[in-house]
Amino acid sequence: MNIIEHTDDELFAIAHPMWDDLIRYSNEGEYGKFIRHFSYELLFGLNEVEIGKQFAKSELTRSLDPKYDFLGFIRRNEHVSCLYRMRSTKKEGEWLGRMVLGYDKEGEVKIFGASIF
Repeated sequence: MNIIEHTDDELFAIAHPMWDDLIRYSNEGEYGKFIRHFSYELLFGLNEVEIGKQFAKSELTRSLDPKYDFLGFIRRNEHVSCLYRMRSTKKEGEWLGRMVLGYDKEGEVKIFGASIF
């Protein structure tokens, strides 16, 4: 099945718990748990030393407010971008959170991209 064929309700049930985990493990500094749903392709392309440094030193990634606003889904090819309005518990302003989901070769939903802008 292609993930873009899921209804919004089905995508909510998949995406929101994964996003909640990303926020939680980012705030807790649990890098190993943070990346546990990442696709092989995403993990293979990461420079884990650099990512680990950024992960450890970023005030924003340690202070994400677990209350977010869901903005919508964007479906394209074999992936769905899930967009969230994010805030920090320590910094003023708003950020755009993005998580890209798709099926891996084993048929499991994985994260193919995740970022805060």
